[in-house]
Amino acid sequence: MTVSLYRVLSEKGEGGKPVAVFPNADGDLQARAAEAGAPLSVFVHSASVSEVSLRVFTPVKEKGSSDSAALAALTHLRADLLDVAEIGMGGETWPAQLCGGEWLLRQGVPQVRPVEADLSPTGLSAEPCWISSLGRPNLVVEVDDLAALDAFTPDAEAISTLGQTTGTTGLILFTAGGPGRADLSFRAFGPLRGFLEDAASSNMLACAVGVLGASNRLPAETNLLRAAQRMPGQPARLSVQFGTVDGGTEVWVGGGAVPLA
Repeated sequence: MTVSLYRVLSEKGEGGKPVAVFPNADGDLQARAAEAGAPLSVFVHSASVSEVSLRVFTPVKEKGSSDSAALAALTHLRADLLDVAEIGMGGETWPAQLCGGEWLLRQGVPQVRPVEADLSPTGLSAEPCWISSLGRPNLVVEVDDLAALDAFTPDAEAISTLGQTTGTTGLILFTAGGPGRADLSFRAFGPLRGFLEDAASSNMLACAVGVLGASNRLPAETNLLRAAQRMPGQPARLSVQFGTVDGGTEVWVGGGAVPLA
């Protein structure tokens, strides 16, 4: 079985997401993914210099699409690709571009509006809140500092109730700054989507960046940000490119993928 293992979006080699990359999509893909033993397996169905078609699996089912899987596959195929490409996954197409040696995928333009919410059942106080959506609405909450972000203990029932009350399916906590000169630190929760906390979420980071854009808090001197995702025990480092467009802030998210021995 030909397979290459990558650690995607890791923080100095720690955390992130392990991904198995297969150079072809032959045979029983689910069996091959289960045998690989990685949380995610991506199969290259077809590839040209500017178009790549992928299929993504967990050990037990086909996932459809995954930014982490796409980043691993793009890194694996780098020598055969232009600096821009179209990625097909799960019936969708994702524009990708190489920026500073890292692949970024276009997330889109988050739709953002401020909202009031009772956060007390989750243990949070009255913090600024927004609903930010890229197809799936998230409640985005700004906390005071990195200590408050790291101290938060998620309760699946409380977060689910908050989501049902606000009409959102995900909760994002963020604060300015972070380790390693990060511009933004965040955590992402989604019990209504089937997970308590995500270790590396491009979509949810894009929603947080959309909030900064809507609040006129993005830097004027650059169009790039570094973000630290702070899931306990599984840190991740993501890169963001942003730009002002009609309707809001267009966001691209990606990062590094490192081959594993």
